[in-house]
Amino acid sequence: MALFEIVPNISEGKRTETIDAAVASVEAAGARVLHRTSDPIHHRSVLTIAGNASAVVDAAVALAGIAASAIDLRSHQGVHPRIGALDVLPFVPLAGATLEDAARLAHEAGERIWERYRVPSFYYGAAAKMPERALLANVRAGEFEGLEARFADPKWRPDVGDIPRHERAGAIAIGARELLIAFNVNLATAEIGIARQIAACMRERTGGLITLRALGLRLEENLVQVSFNVTRYESTPLYRIVELVRRLAAAHGVAVATSELIGCLPRAAVETSARYYLGVR
Repeated sequence: MALFEIVPNISEGKRTETIDAAVASVEAAGARVLHRTSDPIHHRSVLTIAGNASAVVDAAVALAGIAASAIDLRSHQGVHPRIGALDVLPFVPLAGATLEDAARLAHEAGERIWERYRVPSFYYGAAAKMPERALLANVRAGEFEGLEARFADPKWRPDVGDIPRHERAGAIAIGARELLIAFNVNLATAEIGIARQIAACMRERTGGLITLRALGLRLEENLVQVSFNVTRYESTPLYRIVELVRRLAAAHGVAVATSELIGCLPRAAVETSARYYLGVR
């Protein structure tokens, strides 16, 4: 039996009752929640979910319904970019599954969500139907507030749905991709420009490390964050990211405060960094 993972990012990081309802809907659909994390500053929650093909699609549709009914983006404020209440919905192949299988499930989920809840979707990653939509950052440009204007451009109409956005829930970026690690490094400074400079230096699309994605975000008055998606942890291990951030931040006289993992990661990624810091070959 083929197994898949979905990692929905929900634009709610404060009300635990909403996330509890999301988790309950996943379990009722027959999928398993492996991990959940919520952040009030990002105003965002991430669930890591596994199951067979029908279970993860059913879970995705159920989650879209919870998000559309419980979250109103018209009054939503958080530091993380977002276009939807259920903002990002990647399908990931695990045992016995391929990326093409994951893309097929992504398309099925998008159609079913539109039919049931009238929330439009854009396809990204391996599920993208247009080359310019392959990169998630391109899909999410302009955020929820910019969806109406983007809809005026035929190149940026949703892949599923004939409205620019759901009034409350916006739109969903539904994708297919391989495993990635969501990993953040926090800096002890009030200067958001430093985090943004480091992100620009390190991410692939602005000349940095291949397959690495990064954003600079403000968390608190004296704390900023370089937020990473590590899409090839074998070639870009976590310790290398931390040490490069530490070096770049030190050039500005800034120290690394903490780092954090969002969701799950492969055991091999932990072992690689542990060997480095323990000096074990």
